[in-house]
Amino acid sequence: MTTHVTDPTPRQVLSDLDEPARYRVFDDLQGQMAGVWDAMRRDLDDESVVVVPSISLEHTTADSGTLVQAMEERALFQVLLLRQPRLRMVFVTSMPVSETILEYYLGLLPGVIPSHARSRLTMLSVGDATPTPLSAKLLARPRLLRQIRACVPNAARSHLIFYNVTDQERDVAVSLGLPLYGPDPRQAELGSKSGCRRIFEELGVNCPVGAEDLRSVDDIVNAVREMRRRRPSLQEAIVKLNDGVSGSGNAMLDLRDLPASGSPDEAASIERRIQELRPESDRISVPDFLAAFDRGGGIVEERITGVSLTSPSVQMRATPDGTLELLSTHDQLLGGPTGQAYLGCVFPADPAYARLIAEPAMQVGRHLAGLGVLGRFAVDFVVVQDEGGAWTPYAIELNLRKGGTTHPFLTLQFLTNGRYDGETGSYLTAGGVPKYLVATDHLEDQLLKALSVADLFDLVATRGLHFDQSREKGIVFHMISCLTECGRVGMTAVGDSPDDAWGLYQTAQRLLLEEAERAATERPLVP
Repeated sequence: MTTHVTDPTPRQVLSDLDEPARYRVFDDLQGQMAGVWDAMRRDLDDESVVVVPSISLEHTTADSGTLVQAMEERALFQVLLLRQPRLRMVFVTSMPVSETILEYYLGLLPGVIPSHARSRLTMLSVGDATPTPLSAKLLARPRLLRQIRACVPNAARSHLIFYNVTDQERDVAVSLGLPLYGPDPRQAELGSKSGCRRIFEELGVNCPVGAEDLRSVDDIVNAVREMRRRRPSLQEAIVKLNDGVSGSGNAMLDLRDLPASGSPDEAASIERRIQELRPESDRISVPDFLAAFDRGGGIVEERITGVSLTSPSVQMRATPDGTLELLSTHDQLLGGPTGQAYLGCVFPADPAYARLIAEPAMQVGRHLAGLGVLGRFAVDFVVVQDEGGAWTPYAIELNLRKGGTTHPFLTLQFLTNGRYDGETGSYLTAGGVPKYLVATDHLEDQLLKALSVADLFDLVATRGLHFDQSREKGIVFHMISCLTECGRVGMTAVGDSPDDAWGLYQTAQRLLLEEAERAATERPLVP
C-alpha cells in the first residue's frame, strides 16, 4: 500500500491505514512544511491556510457547546492574516460564526478593503454544538473534510493551524493531505507536567522541589515524604495532573502541622491530607481528581511563596527552517480558589525579571527545537522576590500548544506589524512606538446576559471602545458569541503605556457592566 495519496479521503486514508502507516503519511506531509513556509514569504497567488481551532484537551473548563464555540472563536484573530492581499483562508468552527462578528474582525484589518478580505475567507461549520473537540467532529464527517480540501487552491502552498495537536489533529491533517504547523503528537509527553519537569532538571533550569511520573496516592505520599526531608520548611504543595491546562488540573495540598519528617505516622497523615485536597476547578471533586491522577499520572511540587510573587510566561516558536524565536513575555493574571486558574495577561512582563525568565526559557526552546518540535510553545514561571529585592525564577510548566496569551499577542502583532525586543523587554510597532496590553478571557458577570451582540457593538461604536488604527490603541473583543448565554466575553486592551492599557481595560469593563445593568433593569414595554 502506498503511503501518500494525491487527494486522500477519510475512507481511503483512515480506514485503510493502521497507526504506523498513518504516521508515515503524516511524516511525509510534515516534510512539505519547509516549502510551505518558504512560499508564505513570497506572497503567492495560490497560498492558503486552513484554521481548525479544535481544543483537544481532557481537562478544560469548557463544559458547554456555547463556550466551546466561543473558545474556538478566540482564533478569529487569525482573520487578520488576510491583510496579506493574496492569502486565502478556510476557517472551520463547530457552529456558524455570526456575520456581524466576522464584520467586526474584518473592520480591524489595517490597509485592507474588508469586502476584498471577506471574498478570500471561506467560513465552514459542522453544525454540531456539543462540547466535543472540533477535530473529532470533522473526522466523523468525511464529506465536510472533502469540502474543506476542495477550498484549498494548492495543497503544496497550504497548511493547517490547530490550537493543540493530538492524534485526532494528525488524522485531520492526513485526511486533508495538508501539513500542520505544530508539534508532532508523538512529542506530547514533552509538554506534560512530568515531561517538562524532566526537561527542566536535565537542562539545569531552576524549578520547584518535587517529583514526577507519579501514578497513585501512594506515589504522592512517598514523594511528599522525600520533599519534606529535602525541604523541612515545606508548608504547601501542588498536585498536578499531567495533562491539566490553565490550572484546572491542579489541586492544593496543605502540609502544615504534620508529624515530623521520618516519624512513624507521617505517611498516614500525608495520605489523610491528600483526601482533603483543594482542586482548583470547582467542577471536579477530590475522588474524581484522584481517579484522573490514577488514569493519567502527574506530579507534586512545592508551592513557591515569598514577599512578592508573580506568574510570568515566555512564548517562543520553532519554525520549519530551524529558527527558534523569542516571541514575547507576559505576566499572567491568575485567580480561582487558590490563585492558580488562568484569567488573563499583561504584556510585556515586568522588565525587572523579563530577561531572567527569557534566558532559561530559550534554553528549553533550543532543546525542543533540537528534538524537532515545531510551532508555538511557552514556558510558565513563578518569580519570587526576596526581602532584598532580588527576583528568583522557577520554571513550572511547558505548554506545547497555543495558550491564553497567544491570541492577545498575535492580535497586537497583526494590527501593528511590530515585534518584541528580548534585550529591552519591550514591544515596538513597525513605526517604533512602544505598545502594551492587558487581556482577559474572563470578563464575567450574570448581568452581561442581558446584553446581545448588537448591544456590545453599539457600545463599541458610541463609547469609543473600538481599536483606533490611526493611534494603534483601543479595545479588541473576543469570545463574543457566549456573551448572552454565559455572561462572559474576552477583550484585549492596547495602550501606549502600562497605565494606559490598564486604564482602557478598566474603562471598557466599567462601561460594559454599566450598560448591562441598565439593560437588566429596564422594564418590559406593554403595547
